[in-house]
Amino acid sequence: MRVLLAEDEKALSKILVTIFEKNNYSIDPVYDGEDALEYLLSGNYDAAVLDIMMPKMDGITVLKKARSAGCDIPILMLTAKGEVEDKVLGLDSGANDYLPKPFDTKELLARVRAITRSRTVTDNKLRMGNVTLDRSTFELTAADGSLRLANKEFQMMEFLMSNPGHLISAERFMEKIWGYDSDVEINVVWVYISNLRKKLEAIGADITVKASRNAGYSLEEKK
Repeated sequence: MRVLLAEDEKALSKILVTIFEKNNYSIDPVYDGEDALEYLLSGNYDAAVLDIMMPKMDGITVLKKARSAGCDIPILMLTAKGEVEDKVLGLDSGANDYLPKPFDTKELLARVRAITRSRTVTDNKLRMGNVTLDRSTFELTAADGSLRLANKEFQMMEFLMSNPGHLISAERFMEKIWGYDSDVEINVVWVYISNLRKKLEAIGADITVKASRNAGYSLEEKK
Protein backbone atom coordinates (compact mmCIF):
# COMPACT_ATOMS: atom_id res chain seq x y z
CA MET A 1 0.00 0.00 0.00
CA ARG A 2 1.36 3.41 -0.99
CA VAL A 3 0.81 6.49 1.21
CA LEU A 4 1.51 10.16 0.55
CA LEU A 5 2.74 12.06 3.61
CA ALA A 6 2.53 15.87 3.48
CA GLU A 7 4.24 17.22 6.60
CA ASP A 8 6.48 20.30 6.61
CA GLU A 9 8.20 19.46 9.92
CA LYS A 10 11.05 17.44 8.44
CA ALA A 11 12.11 15.83 11.73
CA LEU A 12 8.57 14.53 12.29
CA SER A 13 8.25 13.53 8.64
CA LYS A 14 11.43 11.45 8.87
CA ILE A 15 10.11 9.64 11.96
CA LEU A 16 6.76 8.93 10.31
CA VAL A 17 8.41 7.63 7.14
CA THR A 18 10.42 5.16 9.24
CA ILE A 19 7.30 4.02 11.11
CA PHE A 20 5.26 3.51 7.95
CA GLU A 21 8.06 1.64 6.20
CA LYS A 22 8.52 -0.67 9.21
CA ASN A 23 4.84 -1.53 8.83
CA ASN A 24 5.23 -2.46 5.15
CA TYR A 25 3.92 0.73 3.58
CA SER A 26 5.57 2.54 0.71
CA ILE A 27 5.56 6.24 1.52
CA ASP A 28 6.39 9.43 -0.35
CA PRO A 29 7.08 12.47 1.85
CA VAL A 30 6.48 16.02 0.62
CA TYR A 31 6.94 19.23 2.57
CA ASP A 32 4.56 21.82 1.12
CA GLY A 33 1.00 22.06 -0.14
CA GLU A 34 1.80 22.57 -3.81
CA ASP A 35 3.80 19.36 -3.99
CA ALA A 36 1.12 17.56 -1.98
CA LEU A 37 -1.56 18.49 -4.51
CA GLU A 38 0.60 17.54 -7.48
CA TYR A 39 1.42 14.15 -6.01
CA LEU A 40 -2.18 13.53 -4.94
CA LEU A 41 -3.47 14.15 -8.45
CA SER A 42 -1.05 11.59 -9.86
CA GLY A 43 -3.54 8.93 -8.76
CA ASN A 44 -0.76 6.69 -7.51
CA TYR A 45 -1.73 6.43 -3.84
CA ASP A 46 -3.95 4.28 -1.64
CA ALA A 47 -4.15 6.94 1.10
CA ALA A 48 -2.74 10.32 2.12
CA VAL A 49 -1.84 11.97 5.40
CA LEU A 50 -2.00 15.77 5.13
CA ASP A 51 -0.85 18.36 7.64
CA ILE A 52 -3.06 21.46 7.68
CA MET A 53 -0.38 24.08 8.33
CA MET A 54 1.96 23.84 5.34
CA PRO A 55 3.86 26.42 3.26
CA LYS A 56 2.72 27.46 -0.25
CA MET A 57 -0.75 25.92 0.21
CA ASP A 58 -2.50 24.84 3.41
CA GLY A 59 -3.86 21.33 3.82
CA ILE A 60 -7.53 22.30 3.66
CA THR A 61 -6.98 24.02 0.31
CA VAL A 62 -5.07 20.99 -0.95
CA LEU A 63 -7.92 18.76 0.20
CA LYS A 64 -10.62 20.88 -1.48
CA LYS A 65 -8.70 21.14 -4.76
CA ALA A 66 -7.99 17.41 -4.79
CA ARG A 67 -11.63 16.52 -4.20
CA SER A 68 -12.78 19.01 -6.83
CA ALA A 69 -10.43 17.37 -9.32
CA GLY A 70 -12.00 13.97 -8.65
CA CYS A 71 -9.37 12.55 -6.29
CA ASP A 72 -11.24 10.04 -4.11
CA ILE A 73 -8.45 8.37 -2.14
CA PRO A 74 -8.87 8.24 1.67
CA ILE A 75 -7.29 11.29 3.33
CA LEU A 76 -6.36 11.74 6.99
CA MET A 77 -5.77 15.30 8.23
CA LEU A 78 -2.89 15.58 10.70
CA THR A 79 -2.57 18.88 12.54
CA ALA A 80 -1.84 20.74 15.76
CA LYS A 81 -5.31 22.25 15.52
CA GLY A 82 -7.64 20.25 17.72
CA GLU A 83 -10.70 22.48 18.06
CA VAL A 84 -14.07 21.04 17.09
CA GLU A 85 -14.55 23.74 14.44
CA ASP A 86 -11.28 22.77 12.78
CA LYS A 87 -12.25 19.11 12.75
CA VAL A 88 -15.65 19.93 11.24
CA LEU A 89 -14.03 22.09 8.55
CA GLY A 90 -11.62 19.31 7.62
CA LEU A 91 -14.31 16.64 7.48
CA ASP A 92 -16.73 18.88 5.58
CA SER A 93 -13.98 19.65 3.08
CA GLY A 94 -13.65 15.98 2.22
CA ALA A 95 -11.31 14.43 4.79
CA ASN A 96 -12.02 10.85 5.88
CA ASP A 97 -10.56 11.34 9.34
CA TYR A 98 -8.78 13.88 11.53
CA LEU A 99 -5.97 13.32 14.05
CA PRO A 100 -4.65 16.20 16.20
CA LYS A 101 -1.03 16.43 17.36
CA PRO A 102 0.49 15.13 19.54
CA PHE A 103 -0.61 11.62 18.66
CA ASP A 104 0.37 8.02 19.32
CA THR A 105 1.87 6.38 16.26
CA LYS A 106 -0.17 3.21 16.88
CA GLU A 107 -3.32 5.31 16.62
CA LEU A 108 -2.09 6.92 13.41
CA LEU A 109 -1.49 3.51 11.82
CA ALA A 110 -4.87 2.26 13.06
CA ARG A 111 -6.63 5.28 11.55
CA VAL A 112 -4.88 4.79 8.21
CA ARG A 113 -5.97 1.14 8.24
CA ALA A 114 -9.51 2.23 9.07
CA ILE A 115 -9.86 4.78 6.26
CA THR A 116 -8.49 2.31 3.69
CA ARG A 117 -10.49 -0.67 4.93
CA SER A 118 -13.45 -0.06 2.62
CA ARG A 119 -11.07 -0.33 -0.33
CA THR A 120 -9.69 -3.70 0.80
CA VAL A 121 -11.10 -7.11 1.61
CA THR A 122 -13.19 -7.22 4.76
CA ASP A 123 -11.25 -10.01 6.49
CA ASN A 124 -7.89 -8.44 5.63
CA LYS A 125 -6.86 -11.44 3.55
CA LEU A 126 -6.34 -11.93 -0.17
CA ARG A 127 -6.83 -15.35 -1.74
CA MET A 128 -6.10 -16.94 -5.08
CA GLY A 129 -5.93 -20.68 -5.72
CA ASN A 130 -4.63 -22.32 -2.54
CA VAL A 131 -2.68 -19.20 -1.56
CA THR A 132 -3.64 -16.70 1.14
CA LEU A 133 -1.89 -13.39 1.86
CA ASP A 134 -2.61 -11.99 5.30
CA ARG A 135 -2.34 -8.21 5.24
CA SER A 136 -2.06 -7.95 9.03
CA THR A 137 0.77 -10.46 9.53
CA PHE A 138 2.35 -10.24 6.03
CA GLU A 139 2.26 -14.06 5.87
CA LEU A 140 1.90 -15.98 2.62
CA THR A 141 0.30 -19.39 3.14
CA ALA A 142 -0.30 -22.38 0.85
CA ALA A 143 -0.46 -26.19 0.99
CA ASP A 144 3.04 -26.79 2.37
CA GLY A 145 3.29 -24.04 4.95
CA SER A 146 3.64 -20.29 5.34
CA LEU A 147 6.32 -17.63 5.39
CA ARG A 148 6.50 -13.95 6.26
CA LEU A 149 7.26 -11.62 3.38
CA ALA A 150 9.62 -8.67 3.70
CA ASN A 151 8.42 -5.13 2.95
CA LYS A 152 8.78 -4.83 -0.83
CA GLU A 153 8.00 -8.53 -1.38
CA PHE A 154 4.75 -8.10 0.53
CA GLN A 155 3.79 -4.99 -1.43
CA MET A 156 4.46 -6.67 -4.76
CA MET A 157 2.51 -9.78 -3.79
CA GLU A 158 -0.36 -7.66 -2.51
CA PHE A 159 -0.41 -5.73 -5.80
CA LEU A 160 -0.43 -8.96 -7.83
CA MET A 161 -3.12 -10.66 -5.71
CA SER A 162 -5.30 -7.55 -5.83
CA ASN A 163 -5.20 -7.77 -9.64
CA PRO A 164 -5.30 -11.52 -10.45
CA GLY A 165 -4.74 -12.29 -14.11
CA HIS A 166 -4.03 -8.66 -14.97
CA LEU A 167 -0.73 -7.64 -16.54
CA ILE A 168 1.29 -5.21 -14.42
CA SER A 169 4.25 -3.59 -16.13
CA ALA A 170 7.65 -3.22 -14.49
CA GLU A 171 7.18 0.55 -14.76
CA ARG A 172 3.90 0.34 -12.84
CA PHE A 173 5.58 -1.67 -10.08
CA MET A 174 8.28 0.99 -9.87
CA GLU A 175 5.72 3.81 -9.59
CA LYS A 176 3.54 2.00 -7.07
CA ILE A 177 6.21 0.56 -4.79
CA TRP A 178 9.43 2.52 -5.24
CA GLY A 179 7.90 5.87 -6.24
CA TYR A 180 8.49 8.40 -8.99
CA ASP A 181 11.68 9.81 -7.48
CA SER A 182 13.43 6.51 -6.83
CA ASP A 183 16.91 6.04 -8.30
CA VAL A 184 16.58 2.24 -8.12
CA GLU A 185 17.17 0.44 -11.44
CA ILE A 186 14.07 -1.08 -13.03
CA ASN A 187 15.63 -4.55 -13.13
CA VAL A 188 15.03 -4.73 -9.37
CA VAL A 189 11.44 -5.67 -10.28
CA TRP A 190 12.64 -8.89 -11.93
CA VAL A 191 14.76 -9.72 -8.87
CA TYR A 192 11.73 -9.47 -6.59
CA ILE A 193 9.53 -11.39 -9.03
CA SER A 194 12.11 -14.19 -9.09
CA ASN A 195 12.18 -14.29 -5.28
CA LEU A 196 8.39 -14.43 -5.09
CA ARG A 197 8.28 -17.31 -7.56
CA LYS A 198 10.73 -19.28 -5.42
CA LYS A 199 8.73 -18.60 -2.27
CA LEU A 200 5.46 -19.61 -3.90
CA GLU A 201 7.12 -22.85 -5.03
CA ALA A 202 8.51 -23.46 -1.53
CA ILE A 203 5.08 -23.33 0.14
CA GLY A 204 3.37 -25.52 -2.45
CA ALA A 205 1.38 -22.80 -4.19
CA ASP A 206 -0.80 -23.68 -7.17
CA ILE A 207 -0.28 -20.20 -8.62
CA THR A 208 2.79 -18.48 -10.03
CA VAL A 209 3.92 -15.16 -11.46
CA LYS A 210 3.89 -15.29 -15.25
CA ALA A 211 6.08 -12.96 -17.31
CA SER A 212 4.76 -11.67 -20.65
CA ARG A 213 7.57 -10.37 -22.84
CA ASN A 214 7.63 -6.57 -23.14
CA ALA A 215 4.27 -6.36 -21.35
CA GLY A 216 4.58 -7.19 -17.67
CA TYR A 217 3.75 -9.74 -15.01
CA SER A 218 0.55 -11.42 -13.89
CA LEU A 219 -0.49 -13.89 -11.23
CA GLU A 220 -1.85 -17.04 -12.85
CA GLU A 221 -2.94 -20.51 -11.78
CA LYS A 222 -0.52 -23.27 -12.75
CA LYS A 223 -1.60 -25.46 -15.62
